[in-house]
Amino acid sequence: MKKIESIIKPFKLDDVVEALSEVGVEGVTVSEVRGFGRQKGRTEIYKGAEYVVDFLPKIKIEVVVPDQIADTVISAIQRTAKTGKIGDGKIFVTDIEKAVRIRTGEQDEEAL
Repeated sequence: MKKIESIIKPFKLDDVVEALSEVGVEGVTVSEVRGFGRQKGRTEIYKGAEYVVDFLPKIKIEVVVPDQIADTVISAIQRTAKTGKIGDGKIFVTDIEKAVRIRTGEQDEEAL
């Protein structure tokens, strides 16, 4: 099993969730997060004063999927989250050793 975490621009959330559903992902966790990468935030002007916004609003999407569909899921996220502009985000993939459904006690891929 793989845990796929992606950090994307907020306005791309609906597109990415729809693409995940189309490739067979049944469970998604979404969090509003803030951060920055190479773009180093942005400069804004408020009441005539310039200030730097260091942390930009982003969306973090987490899914755990069987190994055999991991590459398909990654491709779906990348395809739908891409704008071609700086700040499109990142995808991180880690191995999951165990998963347990609390209600039934099902384990590993049965728990997904």
